[in-house]
Amino acid sequence: MNFIFIEGLRLDVSVGIYSRERVAAQSVEFDLSFGLPEKAVQSDDIANTIDYAKVVECLRAEIGERHFNLLETLGEFVADLICNKFAAPWVRIRIAKPGALRGVRKVGICVQRGKPEDGE
Repeated sequence: MNFIFIEGLRLDVSVGIYSRERVAAQSVEFDLSFGLPEKAVQSDDIANTIDYAKVVECLRAEIGERHFNLLETLGEFVADLICNKFAAPWVRIRIAKPGALRGVRKVGICVQRGKPEDGE
């Protein structure tokens, strides 16, 4: 299966359970991989694939309007968005909060929906 990846996408997100996290958005890092429809590689036509620029634009708009208590909930939201709005047959998302804990470079979650056919 062919897939698109977007690595190191940084978005300011309102996420967290602590009062300090509810005051201001914080920088969150996303690594996304998602499968392409079969016709995407057969036609050489942007209309038959998933436009990664539109995915990023959509994430900025949708995530910017919400608060998430947990990274897990944010991950589920992003997975559902990519699968449902962009018809990706599978998606793998890593979301990290850099510097969330002293002495730890990043903490985060990984969400996967569907299964890559060729073991990506």
